Amino acid sequence: MFGYSIADICRFICMALFIVDAIALTIMILMQESKEPGLSGVIAGAGESYWGRIKGRTLEGNLVRLTTIGTIVFMVLGLVLDMNF
Repeated sequence: MFGYSIADICRFICMALFIVDAIALTIMILMQESKEPGLSGVIAGAGESYWGRIKGRTLEGNLVRLTTIGTIVFMVLGLVLDMNF
């Protein structure tokens, strides 16, 4: 198709996924809250609150999970693109 081999088409698809994943990772990392509680954490004891117990089921917990998955996909695609096939 258009003079490209199957390997070239796979490389183009991997490059496109790599770029989309890099942009998505950047956005997800910037959307996350800081891990440092600041002064409010010292006063209120952030780990003992109800919010601290359900953090994994909230948007913040989902962002952390998606960032981990996106990072793994990014690393795998980087290794695949580094291979000479």
